[in-house]
Amino acid sequence: MADYSIQELMIVAAAREIKDGEVVFVGMRLPITAFGVARLTHAPNAVGLFESGVVRYAPAEGMLYTMGDPANQLGAAWTSGMVQVMSHLQRGRVDAGFIGGAEIDRFGNINTSYIGDYENPTTKLPGSGGAADIAAMSKRTLAIMNHEKRRLVERVDYITSPGYLNGGDTRQQAGLSGGPSAVITDRAILRPFGDSNELHLASRHPGQTVDDIRDHTGWDLQNLPDATETPAPTEAELAALHQIDKDGFWR
Repeated sequence: MADYSIQELMIVAAAREIKDGEVVFVGMRLPITAFGVARLTHAPNAVGLFESGVVRYAPAEGMLYTMGDPANQLGAAWTSGMVQVMSHLQRGRVDAGFIGGAEIDRFGNINTSYIGDYENPTTKLPGSGGAADIAAMSKRTLAIMNHEKRRLVERVDYITSPGYLNGGDTRQQAGLSGGPSAVITDRAILRPFGDSNELHLASRHPGQTVDDIRDHTGWDLQNLPDATETPAPTEAELAALHQIDKDGFWR
């Protein structure tokens, strides 16, 4: 039996996507902890940007439930405003940005606006926040969400945060660089592949089968040629995670 939870595996997998020295738009929920794990393990020089106006060189010492918690301001490298932090996107300084959503499609487009018809939606979602800016202007984007057929869909009902749009080079044709790099779910990691930039199965989490993952995906999910199993968290990664999330709230 694994000595880690699926939440811990997702956080560690997200942390592994952060490279040393990168400027990272951290986002909410699991990425907050993932940034701290990365800083304490393989990326000691990563810089975290928070939409609330905070820039950090090191993980917060206190527990963070949201990016706006006072513990995130204490000891920060810079506490400013949303405009000042978001301006780093326009300047091309953000290497990676974490986003989430209600729906994501096979080209990495994310919906946090409407479910159903735009004129008469069945569900009104919270909207973009800063996610559209992060998706459009980061050098690459990383998504974290639960792996359900209703969430991983053939085509999102509404594009809030652009991925590869209609696939191929349509993102570049729209004047956008970058694009989705990884989608981390509670079952697998997906990555864009080939000329189409369609999301493919890159690795399945321990205990998951390819058939089960495909059954929970809303399109005909294909495997990367070198698809493998997601490596389990190391002792060092789990120790860092437990140091960041002392109360086990996120794990």
